[in-house]
Amino acid sequence: MARLHEYQGKALLAQKGIPIPRGQAASTPDEAREVATEIGRPVVVKIQAWVTGRAGLGGIRFAETPDEAAWAAADMLGMQVGGFTVAKVMVEEKLPIEREFYASVIVSDQERAPVVMFSSVGGTGIEEIARQHPDAVANAVVDVEHGLRSYQARNLVRRTGIHGRLQRDLAGLLVKLYDVARTWEARAAEINPLVLTTDGKLVAADCRVTVDDYAVFRHKDLGITFARELDRPPTELERIAYAVEEGDYRGTFYFIQMLEDFQKGEGVIGFHGAGGGGSMMSMDAVLNEGFRIANFVDTSGNPPASKVYRAARIILSQGPIDGYFGSGSGVASQEQFHSARGLVKAFLEEPLTVPAVIRLGGNAEDKAVEILERVNGHIPAPVEGYKKDDTPQFCAQRLKMLIEGYTMPTEKPEGRKKPVAQRPYTFETVTGGTVTFDHAVCVTCEHKVCVEECVPQILTLNEEDCPVLNITPEEAKKGRCVECLACDVECYFQGAGGGYVELPILGLEEYRGQG
Repeated sequence: MARLHEYQGKALLAQKGIPIPRGQAASTPDEAREVATEIGRPVVVKIQAWVTGRAGLGGIRFAETPDEAAWAAADMLGMQVGGFTVAKVMVEEKLPIEREFYASVIVSDQERAPVVMFSSVGGTGIEEIARQHPDAVANAVVDVEHGLRSYQARNLVRRTGIHGRLQRDLAGLLVKLYDVARTWEARAAEINPLVLTTDGKLVAADCRVTVDDYAVFRHKDLGITFARELDRPPTELERIAYAVEEGDYRGTFYFIQMLEDFQKGEGVIGFHGAGGGGSMMSMDAVLNEGFRIANFVDTSGNPPASKVYRAARIILSQGPIDGYFGSGSGVASQEQFHSARGLVKAFLEEPLTVPAVIRLGGNAEDKAVEILERVNGHIPAPVEGYKKDDTPQFCAQRLKMLIEGYTMPTEKPEGRKKPVAQRPYTFETVTGGTVTFDHAVCVTCEHKVCVEECVPQILTLNEEDCPVLNITPEEAKKGRCVECLACDVECYFQGAGGGYVELPILGLEEYRGQG
Protein backbone atom coordinates (compact mmCIF):
# COMPACT_ATOMS: atom_id res chain seq x y z
CA MET A 1 0.00 0.00 0.00
CA ALA A 2 1.03 3.61 -0.53
CA ARG A 3 0.48 5.69 2.57
CA LEU A 4 0.31 9.46 2.22
CA HIS A 5 1.63 11.92 4.74
CA GLU A 6 -0.92 13.89 6.73
CA TYR A 7 -0.44 17.05 4.71
CA GLN A 8 -0.93 15.13 1.47
CA GLY A 9 -4.09 13.43 2.73
CA LYS A 10 -5.54 16.71 3.94
CA ALA A 11 -5.00 18.25 0.53
CA LEU A 12 -7.23 15.52 -0.92
CA LEU A 13 -9.88 16.13 1.73
CA ALA A 14 -9.89 19.83 0.94
CA GLN A 15 -10.35 19.13 -2.77
CA LYS A 16 -13.62 17.36 -1.95
CA GLY A 17 -14.87 20.13 0.33
CA ILE A 18 -13.96 18.67 3.73
CA PRO A 19 -12.77 21.50 6.01
CA ILE A 20 -9.19 21.21 7.27
CA PRO A 21 -7.25 23.50 9.64
CA ARG A 22 -5.41 26.48 8.18
CA GLY A 23 -1.75 25.64 7.70
CA GLN A 24 0.78 23.85 5.55
CA ALA A 25 3.89 21.67 5.63
CA ALA A 26 7.30 23.18 6.40
CA SER A 27 10.78 21.83 5.71
CA THR A 28 12.80 24.35 7.74
CA PRO A 29 12.33 26.29 10.98
CA ASP A 30 12.10 29.53 8.98
CA GLU A 31 9.27 28.08 6.88
CA ALA A 32 7.49 27.02 10.07
CA ARG A 33 7.82 30.58 11.41
CA GLU A 34 6.40 31.99 8.17
CA VAL A 35 3.40 29.66 8.25
CA ALA A 36 2.68 30.47 11.90
CA THR A 37 2.97 34.19 11.18
CA GLU A 38 0.49 33.90 8.32
CA ILE A 39 -1.96 31.99 10.53
CA GLY A 40 -1.70 34.71 13.18
CA ARG A 41 -2.79 32.61 16.15
CA PRO A 42 -1.48 29.71 18.28
CA VAL A 43 -0.50 26.68 16.20
CA VAL A 44 0.28 22.99 16.52
CA VAL A 45 3.46 21.59 14.98
CA LYS A 46 3.39 17.89 13.99
CA ILE A 47 6.07 15.65 12.53
CA GLN A 48 5.24 14.10 9.15
CA ALA A 49 6.22 10.46 9.49
CA TRP A 50 4.44 7.15 8.90
CA VAL A 51 4.15 6.27 12.58
CA THR A 52 1.37 6.19 15.13
CA GLY A 53 1.43 7.74 18.58
CA ARG A 54 3.29 10.86 17.48
CA ALA A 55 2.43 12.75 20.66
CA GLY A 56 4.11 10.14 22.84
CA LEU A 57 7.22 10.38 20.66
CA GLY A 58 7.51 14.13 21.10
CA GLY A 59 6.20 14.63 17.58
CA ILE A 60 3.33 17.01 18.40
CA ARG A 61 3.90 20.37 20.09
CA PHE A 62 1.85 23.50 20.56
CA ALA A 63 3.29 26.95 19.91
CA GLU A 64 1.85 30.28 20.99
CA THR A 65 4.08 32.42 18.76
CA PRO A 66 5.84 32.09 15.39
CA ASP A 67 9.21 31.91 17.14
CA GLU A 68 7.98 29.02 19.28
CA ALA A 69 6.79 27.27 16.11
CA ALA A 70 10.26 27.70 14.59
CA TRP A 71 11.89 26.32 17.74
CA ALA A 72 9.57 23.31 17.74
CA ALA A 73 10.31 22.66 14.06
CA ALA A 74 14.05 22.91 14.72
CA ASP A 75 13.75 20.21 17.38
CA MET A 76 11.60 17.94 15.23
CA LEU A 77 13.25 18.16 11.81
CA GLY A 78 15.90 15.47 11.56
CA MET A 79 14.35 13.36 14.33
CA GLN A 80 14.72 9.60 13.90
CA VAL A 81 11.26 8.13 14.37
CA GLY A 82 10.55 4.47 13.74
CA GLY A 83 13.30 4.19 11.16
CA PHE A 84 12.34 7.44 9.43
CA THR A 85 14.12 10.78 9.39
CA VAL A 86 11.64 13.62 9.79
CA ALA A 87 11.95 15.91 6.75
CA LYS A 88 8.72 17.90 7.12
CA VAL A 89 6.46 19.19 9.85
CA MET A 90 2.86 20.29 9.61
CA VAL A 91 2.13 23.74 11.03
CA GLU A 92 -1.60 24.32 11.62
CA GLU A 93 -3.91 26.53 13.58
CA LYS A 94 -4.76 25.27 17.06
CA LEU A 95 -8.45 24.42 17.00
CA PRO A 96 -10.91 25.23 19.82
CA ILE A 97 -12.38 21.74 20.17
CA GLU A 98 -15.80 21.05 21.67
CA ARG A 99 -16.23 17.41 20.63
CA GLU A 100 -14.36 14.67 18.73
CA PHE A 101 -15.58 11.99 16.32
CA TYR A 102 -14.07 9.25 14.17
CA ALA A 103 -14.85 8.61 10.48
CA SER A 104 -13.36 6.21 7.97
CA VAL A 105 -13.81 4.41 4.68
CA ILE A 106 -11.88 1.15 4.54
CA VAL A 107 -11.89 -1.54 1.86
CA SER A 108 -12.77 -4.73 3.74
CA ASP A 109 -11.26 -7.98 2.49
CA GLN A 110 -13.94 -9.85 4.41
CA GLU A 111 -16.83 -7.92 2.85
CA ARG A 112 -15.05 -7.46 -0.48
CA ALA A 113 -16.43 -3.93 -0.49
CA PRO A 114 -15.83 -0.52 1.11
CA VAL A 115 -17.05 -0.18 4.68
CA VAL A 116 -17.90 3.24 6.14
CA MET A 117 -17.44 3.55 9.89
CA PHE A 118 -18.47 6.38 12.18
CA SER A 119 -18.08 6.88 15.90
CA SER A 120 -19.72 9.62 17.96
CA VAL A 121 -16.89 9.16 20.48
CA GLY A 122 -13.40 10.21 19.41
CA GLY A 123 -10.00 9.13 20.61
CA THR A 124 -7.25 6.70 19.71
CA GLY A 125 -8.03 3.06 18.97
CA ILE A 126 -11.37 2.62 17.26
CA GLU A 127 -11.44 -1.05 18.31
CA GLU A 128 -11.18 -0.07 21.98
CA ILE A 129 -13.84 2.60 21.52
CA ALA A 130 -16.16 0.02 19.98
CA ARG A 131 -15.64 -2.29 22.97
CA GLN A 132 -16.20 0.41 25.56
CA HIS A 133 -18.98 2.31 23.73
CA PRO A 134 -20.67 -0.17 21.35
CA ASP A 135 -23.70 2.11 20.87
CA ALA A 136 -21.43 4.94 19.70
CA VAL A 137 -19.98 3.07 16.73
CA ALA A 138 -21.78 2.14 13.51
CA ASN A 139 -20.65 0.87 10.13
CA ALA A 140 -22.18 0.12 6.75
CA VAL A 141 -21.09 -1.84 3.69
CA VAL A 142 -21.29 0.32 0.54
CA ASP A 143 -22.46 -0.86 -2.88
CA VAL A 144 -19.66 0.32 -5.17
CA GLU A 145 -22.06 0.74 -8.10
CA HIS A 146 -24.13 3.36 -6.30
CA GLY A 147 -21.71 4.75 -3.74
CA LEU A 148 -22.64 6.12 -0.33
CA ARG A 149 -26.06 7.77 -0.52
CA SER A 150 -26.98 10.71 1.73
CA TYR A 151 -29.79 8.80 3.44
CA GLN A 152 -27.43 5.90 4.19
CA ALA A 153 -24.92 8.27 5.74
CA ARG A 154 -27.61 9.95 7.86
CA ASN A 155 -28.89 6.59 9.05
CA LEU A 156 -25.32 5.60 9.96
CA VAL A 157 -24.83 8.72 12.07
CA ARG A 158 -28.32 8.38 13.61
CA ARG A 159 -27.45 4.91 14.89
CA THR A 160 -24.73 6.48 17.09
CA GLY A 161 -27.25 8.73 18.81
CA ILE A 162 -26.72 11.99 16.92
CA HIS A 163 -29.73 13.93 15.61
CA GLY A 164 -30.71 17.24 14.08
CA ARG A 165 -28.42 19.55 12.14
CA LEU A 166 -25.26 17.90 13.41
CA GLN A 167 -26.49 14.57 12.02
CA ARG A 168 -27.04 16.18 8.62
CA ASP A 169 -23.64 17.86 8.59
CA LEU A 170 -21.79 14.72 9.65
CA ALA A 171 -23.62 12.66 7.03
CA GLY A 172 -22.64 15.13 4.35
CA LEU A 173 -19.03 14.90 5.43
CA LEU A 174 -19.14 11.09 5.29
CA VAL A 175 -20.38 11.24 1.70
CA LYS A 176 -17.46 13.51 0.84
CA LEU A 177 -15.00 11.19 2.59
CA TYR A 178 -16.31 8.28 0.54
CA ASP A 179 -15.80 10.41 -2.58
CA VAL A 180 -12.16 10.95 -1.54
CA ALA A 181 -11.62 7.21 -1.17
CA ARG A 182 -13.31 6.40 -4.46
CA THR A 183 -11.61 9.16 -6.47
CA TRP A 184 -8.07 8.29 -5.36
CA GLU A 185 -8.72 4.53 -4.98
CA ALA A 186 -7.79 4.47 -1.31
CA ARG A 187 -7.71 1.25 0.63
CA ALA A 188 -8.23 3.37 3.73
CA ALA A 189 -9.27 6.98 4.32
CA GLU A 190 -9.59 7.92 7.99
CA ILE A 191 -10.27 11.16 9.82
CA ASN A 192 -9.29 10.89 13.46
CA PRO A 193 -10.11 13.07 15.11
CA LEU A 194 -12.92 14.73 13.22
CA VAL A 195 -13.66 17.65 15.51
CA LEU A 196 -16.58 19.95 16.20
CA THR A 197 -15.17 23.36 17.11
CA THR A 198 -16.69 25.70 19.66
CA ASP A 199 -18.09 27.83 16.85
CA GLY A 200 -19.97 24.85 15.37
CA LYS A 201 -17.66 23.83 12.50
CA LEU A 202 -16.65 20.30 11.56
CA VAL A 203 -12.90 20.07 10.78
CA ALA A 204 -10.62 17.16 9.92
CA ALA A 205 -7.94 17.64 12.57
CA ASP A 206 -5.90 14.62 11.45
CA CYS A 207 -6.18 12.04 8.70
CA ARG A 208 -4.66 8.91 7.23
CA VAL A 209 -5.00 8.00 3.56
CA THR A 210 -3.54 4.83 2.05
CA VAL A 211 -3.78 4.32 -1.71
CA ASP A 212 -4.05 0.89 -3.33
CA ASP A 213 -0.60 0.16 -4.75
CA TYR A 214 -2.12 -1.27 -7.93
CA ALA A 215 -3.88 2.06 -8.56
CA VAL A 216 -0.88 4.34 -8.05
CA PHE A 217 -0.07 4.53 -11.76
CA ARG A 218 -3.43 6.22 -12.35
CA HIS A 219 -2.66 8.99 -9.86
CA LYS A 220 0.63 10.54 -10.92
CA ASP A 221 -0.51 13.79 -9.28
CA LEU A 222 0.05 12.21 -5.86
CA GLY A 223 3.79 11.98 -6.48
CA ILE A 224 4.06 8.45 -5.04
CA THR A 225 7.45 6.96 -5.88
CA PHE A 226 7.25 3.82 -3.73
CA ALA A 227 3.92 2.12 -3.12
CA ARG A 228 4.89 -0.06 -0.20
CA GLU A 229 4.04 0.56 3.45
CA LEU A 230 7.21 -0.09 5.44
CA ASP A 231 8.35 0.82 8.93
CA ARG A 232 11.43 2.52 7.44
CA PRO A 233 12.43 4.38 4.30
CA PRO A 234 12.90 2.13 1.25
CA THR A 235 16.41 1.08 0.30
CA GLU A 236 17.84 2.03 -3.07
CA LEU A 237 17.51 -1.55 -4.29
CA GLU A 238 13.87 -1.65 -3.17
CA ARG A 239 13.22 1.47 -5.21
CA ILE A 240 14.85 -0.14 -8.25
CA ALA A 241 12.68 -3.24 -7.78
CA TYR A 242 9.52 -1.18 -7.35
CA ALA A 243 10.23 0.61 -10.62
CA VAL A 244 10.21 -2.82 -12.31
CA GLU A 245 6.84 -3.64 -10.76
CA GLU A 246 5.45 -0.20 -11.59
CA GLY A 247 6.50 -0.52 -15.23
CA ASP A 248 4.99 -3.97 -15.83
CA TYR A 249 1.40 -4.79 -14.88
CA ARG A 250 1.77 -8.51 -15.67
CA GLY A 251 1.98 -10.59 -12.52
CA THR A 252 3.52 -9.47 -9.25
CA PHE A 253 7.09 -8.67 -8.27
CA TYR A 254 7.33 -7.84 -4.57
CA PHE A 255 10.83 -7.24 -3.20
CA ILE A 256 11.78 -6.31 0.35
CA GLN A 257 15.28 -6.37 1.81
CA MET A 258 15.52 -7.94 5.24
CA LEU A 259 19.30 -7.81 5.75
CA GLU A 260 21.94 -5.49 4.35
CA ASP A 261 25.01 -5.72 6.55
CA PHE A 262 26.27 -9.30 6.21
CA GLN A 263 29.39 -11.15 5.13
CA LYS A 264 30.18 -14.21 3.04
CA GLY A 265 29.90 -17.45 5.00
CA GLU A 266 27.22 -16.23 7.41
CA GLY A 267 24.53 -18.41 5.86
CA VAL A 268 22.63 -15.55 4.23
CA ILE A 269 20.73 -16.53 1.10
CA GLY A 270 18.64 -14.83 -1.54
CA PHE A 271 15.00 -15.92 -1.31
CA HIS A 272 12.72 -16.06 -4.35
CA GLY A 273 9.14 -17.10 -3.62
CA ALA A 274 6.08 -17.54 -5.79
CA GLY A 275 2.74 -17.18 -4.05
CA GLY A 276 2.21 -15.79 -0.55
CA GLY A 277 1.29 -18.94 1.43
CA GLY A 278 3.78 -21.19 -0.31
CA SER A 279 6.50 -18.57 0.10
CA MET A 280 5.90 -18.37 3.86
CA MET A 281 6.12 -22.17 4.12
CA SER A 282 9.31 -22.17 2.06
CA MET A 283 10.85 -19.43 4.20
CA ASP A 284 10.18 -21.53 7.29
CA ALA A 285 11.97 -24.43 5.63
CA VAL A 286 15.18 -22.51 4.97
CA LEU A 287 15.11 -20.87 8.39
CA ASN A 288 14.82 -24.30 9.98
CA GLU A 289 18.04 -25.26 8.20
CA GLY A 290 19.84 -22.37 9.88
CA PHE A 291 19.86 -19.96 6.94
CA ARG A 292 19.22 -16.24 7.19
CA ILE A 293 17.13 -14.44 4.60
CA ALA A 294 18.60 -11.44 2.76
CA ASN A 295 15.30 -10.57 1.14
CA PHE A 296 11.72 -11.58 0.52
CA VAL A 297 10.59 -11.80 -3.10
CA ASP A 298 7.27 -12.90 -4.55
CA THR A 299 6.86 -13.32 -8.31
CA SER A 300 3.37 -14.72 -8.75
CA GLY A 301 0.18 -14.07 -10.68
CA ASN A 302 1.63 -15.45 -13.92
CA PRO A 303 4.50 -12.98 -14.45
CA PRO A 304 6.36 -13.03 -17.76
CA ALA A 305 9.83 -14.54 -17.96
CA SER A 306 11.25 -11.02 -18.25
CA LYS A 307 9.87 -10.06 -14.83
CA VAL A 308 11.34 -13.16 -13.21
CA TYR A 309 14.67 -12.36 -14.91
CA ARG A 310 14.68 -8.84 -13.49
CA ALA A 311 13.76 -10.16 -10.04
CA ALA A 312 16.65 -12.62 -10.10
CA ARG A 313 19.14 -9.95 -11.20
CA ILE A 314 18.02 -7.73 -8.31
CA ILE A 315 18.23 -10.56 -5.77
CA LEU A 316 21.78 -11.27 -6.94
CA SER A 317 22.72 -7.60 -6.55
CA GLN A 318 22.37 -7.61 -2.76
CA GLY A 319 25.86 -8.58 -1.75
CA PRO A 320 27.78 -11.65 -0.60
CA ILE A 321 24.93 -14.16 -0.32
CA ASP A 322 25.85 -17.84 0.08
CA GLY A 323 23.04 -19.33 -1.96
CA TYR A 324 19.85 -18.78 -3.95
CA PHE A 325 16.60 -20.50 -2.97
CA GLY A 326 13.44 -20.42 -5.05
CA SER A 327 10.20 -22.06 -3.96
CA GLY A 328 6.49 -21.34 -3.96
CA SER A 329 3.20 -23.07 -3.39
CA GLY A 330 4.01 -26.00 -5.66
CA VAL A 331 0.57 -25.88 -7.27
CA ALA A 332 0.82 -22.64 -9.22
CA SER A 333 -1.41 -22.34 -12.29
CA GLN A 334 1.23 -20.45 -14.24
CA GLU A 335 3.50 -22.26 -16.69
CA GLN A 336 6.72 -22.81 -14.80
CA PHE A 337 8.95 -22.73 -17.88
CA HIS A 338 8.50 -18.93 -17.98
CA SER A 339 10.14 -18.69 -14.55
CA ALA A 340 12.80 -21.19 -15.57
CA ARG A 341 13.79 -19.17 -18.64
CA GLY A 342 13.90 -15.95 -16.65
CA LEU A 343 16.15 -17.54 -14.03
CA VAL A 344 18.43 -19.18 -16.60
CA LYS A 345 18.98 -15.92 -18.47
CA ALA A 346 19.83 -14.15 -15.21
CA PHE A 347 22.16 -16.94 -14.05
CA LEU A 348 24.02 -16.89 -17.39
CA GLU A 349 24.50 -13.14 -17.42
CA GLU A 350 25.67 -12.75 -13.82
CA PRO A 351 27.11 -15.47 -13.99
CA LEU A 352 25.76 -17.28 -10.92
CA THR A 353 28.57 -18.03 -8.47
CA VAL A 354 26.53 -19.41 -5.55
CA PRO A 355 24.59 -22.70 -5.46
CA ALA A 356 20.90 -22.46 -6.32
CA VAL A 357 17.98 -24.74 -5.57
CA ILE A 358 14.75 -23.92 -7.37
CA ARG A 359 11.42 -25.66 -6.72
CA LEU A 360 9.23 -25.12 -9.80
CA GLY A 361 5.95 -26.77 -8.85
CA GLY A 362 2.99 -26.22 -11.16
CA ASN A 363 2.02 -26.43 -14.80
CA ALA A 364 4.67 -27.82 -17.16
CA GLU A 365 7.06 -28.41 -14.26
CA ASP A 366 8.90 -31.19 -16.10
CA LYS A 367 9.78 -28.88 -18.97
CA ALA A 368 10.68 -26.12 -16.51
CA VAL A 369 13.16 -28.26 -14.58
CA GLU A 370 14.71 -29.47 -17.83
CA ILE A 371 15.21 -25.86 -19.00
CA LEU A 372 16.63 -24.83 -15.63
CA GLU A 373 19.18 -27.60 -15.27
CA ARG A 374 20.59 -27.07 -18.78
CA VAL A 375 22.43 -24.10 -17.31
CA ASN A 376 24.77 -26.43 -15.41
CA GLY A 377 28.17 -26.49 -17.07
CA HIS A 378 27.67 -22.98 -18.42
CA ILE A 379 28.08 -21.21 -15.05
CA PRO A 380 30.44 -21.75 -12.09
CA ALA A 381 27.83 -22.77 -9.49
CA PRO A 382 25.50 -25.79 -9.41
CA VAL A 383 21.76 -25.37 -9.98
CA GLU A 384 19.20 -28.00 -9.00
CA GLY A 385 15.56 -27.96 -10.04
CA TYR A 386 12.70 -29.69 -8.21
CA LYS A 387 8.96 -30.18 -8.64
CA LYS A 388 5.82 -29.95 -6.54
CA ASP A 389 6.27 -33.40 -4.98
CA ASP A 390 9.64 -32.33 -3.56
CA THR A 391 8.99 -30.64 -0.24
CA PRO A 392 10.44 -27.23 0.66
CA GLN A 393 12.20 -28.94 3.58
CA PHE A 394 13.97 -31.37 1.25
CA CYS A 395 14.91 -28.53 -1.11
CA ALA A 396 16.31 -26.46 1.77
CA GLN A 397 18.40 -29.43 2.88
CA ARG A 398 19.73 -29.84 -0.67
CA LEU A 399 20.78 -26.19 -0.75
CA LYS A 400 22.60 -26.62 2.55
CA MET A 401 24.49 -29.64 1.21
CA LEU A 402 25.40 -27.83 -2.01
CA ILE A 403 26.74 -24.81 -0.13
CA GLU A 404 28.77 -26.98 2.25
CA GLY A 405 30.42 -28.80 -0.65
CA TYR A 406 30.97 -25.82 -2.94
CA THR A 407 34.11 -23.77 -3.43
CA MET A 408 33.52 -20.38 -4.93
CA PRO A 409 35.90 -19.28 -7.73
CA THR A 410 38.59 -16.87 -6.56
CA GLU A 411 37.74 -14.50 -9.40
CA LYS A 412 34.28 -14.04 -10.79
CA PRO A 413 34.23 -15.05 -14.46
CA GLU A 414 32.62 -12.97 -17.17
CA GLY A 415 28.95 -13.59 -17.71
CA ARG A 416 27.07 -13.80 -20.97
CA LYS A 417 27.03 -10.48 -22.81
CA LYS A 418 24.94 -9.13 -25.64
CA PRO A 419 26.67 -10.26 -28.84
CA VAL A 420 27.57 -7.74 -31.52
CA ALA A 421 25.24 -8.48 -34.43
CA GLN A 422 26.57 -8.30 -37.97
CA ARG A 423 23.13 -8.25 -39.61
CA PRO A 424 20.74 -7.22 -36.82
CA TYR A 425 16.98 -7.59 -37.08
CA THR A 426 15.46 -5.87 -34.03
CA PHE A 427 12.17 -4.87 -32.46
CA GLU A 428 11.19 -3.38 -29.10
CA THR A 429 9.13 -4.88 -26.30
CA VAL A 430 6.48 -3.49 -23.96
CA THR A 431 8.87 -2.89 -21.02
CA GLY A 432 11.59 -1.13 -22.99
CA GLY A 433 13.47 -4.26 -23.98
CA THR A 434 14.96 -5.04 -27.38
CA VAL A 435 14.85 -8.36 -29.23
CA THR A 436 17.73 -8.82 -31.67
CA PHE A 437 18.29 -11.58 -34.20
CA ASP A 438 21.65 -11.62 -35.97
CA HIS A 439 20.62 -12.90 -39.39
CA ALA A 440 24.26 -13.55 -40.20
CA VAL A 441 24.12 -16.24 -37.50
CA CYS A 442 20.48 -17.27 -37.91
CA VAL A 443 20.97 -18.21 -41.57
CA THR A 444 23.34 -20.98 -40.44
CA CYS A 445 20.99 -22.35 -37.77
CA GLU A 446 19.41 -25.72 -38.55
CA HIS A 447 16.87 -25.86 -35.71
CA LYS A 448 14.96 -22.53 -35.86
CA VAL A 449 13.89 -23.29 -32.28
CA CYS A 450 13.08 -19.62 -31.68
CA VAL A 451 10.08 -19.83 -34.03
CA GLU A 452 8.85 -23.12 -32.63
CA GLU A 453 9.15 -22.11 -28.94
CA CYS A 454 7.86 -18.53 -29.26
CA VAL A 455 4.86 -18.58 -26.88
CA PRO A 456 2.66 -16.01 -28.69
CA GLN A 457 3.75 -17.38 -32.09
CA ILE A 458 4.64 -13.96 -33.50
CA LEU A 459 7.71 -15.16 -35.42
CA THR A 460 8.03 -16.64 -38.88
CA LEU A 461 10.87 -17.33 -41.31
CA ASN A 462 11.71 -15.02 -44.20
CA GLU A 463 13.03 -16.02 -47.61
CA GLU A 464 16.51 -16.54 -46.11
CA ASP A 465 15.12 -18.86 -43.43
CA CYS A 466 15.76 -16.23 -40.74
CA PRO A 467 13.29 -15.29 -37.95
CA VAL A 468 11.21 -12.14 -38.45
CA LEU A 469 7.94 -10.83 -37.02
CA ASN A 470 4.65 -11.93 -38.53
CA ILE A 471 3.05 -8.87 -36.93
CA THR A 472 4.08 -5.22 -37.04
CA PRO A 473 6.84 -3.92 -34.75
CA GLU A 474 4.24 -1.57 -33.23
CA GLU A 475 2.06 -4.54 -32.27
CA ALA A 476 5.05 -6.30 -30.74
CA LYS A 477 5.94 -3.23 -28.68
CA LYS A 478 2.37 -2.85 -27.45
CA GLY A 479 2.51 -6.28 -25.83
CA ARG A 480 2.04 -8.95 -28.49
CA CYS A 481 5.62 -9.91 -27.69
CA VAL A 482 5.15 -11.25 -24.17
CA GLU A 483 8.89 -11.37 -23.40
CA CYS A 484 8.80 -15.15 -22.92
CA LEU A 485 12.58 -15.23 -23.60
CA ALA A 486 12.31 -18.42 -25.66
CA CYS A 487 14.06 -16.72 -28.57
CA ASP A 488 16.93 -15.93 -26.21
CA VAL A 489 17.32 -18.95 -23.93
CA GLU A 490 16.32 -21.68 -26.40
CA CYS A 491 18.48 -20.14 -29.11
CA TYR A 492 21.45 -20.16 -26.70
CA PHE A 493 21.10 -23.87 -25.85
CA GLN A 494 19.57 -25.41 -28.97
CA GLY A 495 20.13 -22.94 -31.76
CA ALA A 496 23.08 -21.08 -33.24
CA GLY A 497 23.03 -18.28 -30.66
CA GLY A 498 21.71 -15.58 -32.95
CA GLY A 499 18.87 -14.42 -30.69
CA TYR A 500 19.23 -12.12 -27.70
CA VAL A 501 16.79 -10.11 -25.59
CA GLU A 502 18.12 -7.04 -23.82
CA LEU A 503 16.08 -6.12 -20.73
CA PRO A 504 17.23 -2.93 -18.99
CA ILE A 505 16.74 -2.49 -15.23
CA LEU A 506 16.75 1.21 -14.52
CA GLY A 507 19.38 2.18 -11.94
CA LEU A 508 20.75 -1.32 -11.31
CA GLU A 509 24.14 -0.90 -12.98
CA GLU A 510 24.68 2.40 -11.18
CA TYR A 511 23.74 0.72 -7.89
CA ARG A 512 26.21 -2.09 -8.48
CA GLY A 513 28.90 0.39 -9.40
CA GLN A 514 28.72 1.87 -5.90
CA GLY A 515 29.81 -1.42 -4.30
